[in-house]
Amino acid sequence: MKVDVLDNPTFNDNRNYNYSGFESVVRKEYEVITDWVESNSSVIDLACGNGTLLEKLIREKNISGKGVELSDSGIEICKVKNLNVIKGSIDHRLPFQENEFDYAVCNVTIQMVMYPEVLLTEMKRIAKHQIISFPNFGHYKNRIDLLLNGRMPKPMIFGYHWYDTGHIHQLSIEDFYELLEFVGGLKILKRYVEKHKNYFKNYLLELKPNLFQILGIFMLGKNE
Repeated sequence: MKVDVLDNPTFNDNRNYNYSGFESVVRKEYEVITDWVESNSSVIDLACGNGTLLEKLIREKNISGKGVELSDSGIEICKVKNLNVIKGSIDHRLPFQENEFDYAVCNVTIQMVMYPEVLLTEMKRIAKHQIISFPNFGHYKNRIDLLLNGRMPKPMIFGYHWYDTGHIHQLSIEDFYELLEFVGGLKILKRYVEKHKNYFKNYLLELKPNLFQILGIFMLGKNE
C-alpha cells in the first residue's frame, strides 16, 4: 500500500521543525553551554528553536540575547516568551555586524544545514566566541551498526531513517576538526567530555572522544 507522506500527520519526519507542543523541551547540553557563557554577555542563538536555551541564558546569566530561527512555530513560541528572535536561515550571510556578540551559539544544528562551512564562517565573523554542539556520527555504535547491517547507521539519528531526517551533513568529531582547518582562524578553547563514575569510561572518553563521545560540544575563539 502506498502512503502519501506529505498528507500523513503521523509520519515520522524531523525535517518539519514543528515546535508546537514542545515549548520547553530541555536538552542536557544546555547546562554545559550555560556554564561556559559569561554573565552579562551578548549572545546570538542560531537556530534557537523554541527558545528554551536562550530563555535559560537570560534567566541564569543575565545575557543580552537574540535568536535566529527558520520555523514559523519556533518563531511564534519565542514571541510568546518575549524573546528577540528573527526568522531566517543560518547558513547564509547573517544580518549582524562583525564582533557584534560575545558568543554565537549553534546547538545540534550544524549537521542540518546545507552550508556548514558558511555557518561557521559567519559565526566567526559576528562573535568573539563560538559554541557548537552536534551528534558525533563517529560514535562506536554507529560504526558497529554500519559494519553489521551495511546501511546508514541509525543510533545517532535518534529513531529516524536516512530518508526522513534533517541530518543532511552527518559529522564526527574528526570531521569537525577538518572543518575548523578549512574555515581557519579559530582555535578550540573548551571541549566537553562526558563524566562517569567509572574511571575506565572516563579514560576512554579522554583518550578516544571520536569513538566514545555521543555529543561533541566545543567553544572556539579567534586566533590572535
